[in-house]
Amino acid sequence: MRGYTTMAIRIVLTPTVSHCIETVAKREYWKNVNNYLKKRKEDKRLEGKIELLRSFLETADFANLRRKSEEHILHGKQVKFIVSIKNKKLLYEMIVEKSKQKINKKKIL
Repeated sequence: MRGYTTMAIRIVLTPTVSHCIETVAKREYWKNVNNYLKKRKEDKRLEGKIELLRSFLETADFANLRRKSEEHILHGKQVKFIVSIKNKKLLYEMIVEKSKQKINKKKIL
């Protein structure tokens, strides 16, 4: 991570049945890029978020993250990924929260 290692940046990404973690991360990345361009002035916080998301998108093993998260999501649990940086190192963790709502799995033939 380039110049944003001293900033405390933490991003929460919440995949769903219809949007995997990679899609959610890409959407968050582009949302922040668009917000930055609309501001037309320097915003270190947004720059840090963009850089953090870019690093996450370039380095994460999304096949593995999808496999781990989708199992919980299909059982009605909410999954969140916390993406952050600490000591110049990209960190991310998956948190699984219980949910009251059960998602029906459809079998496709």
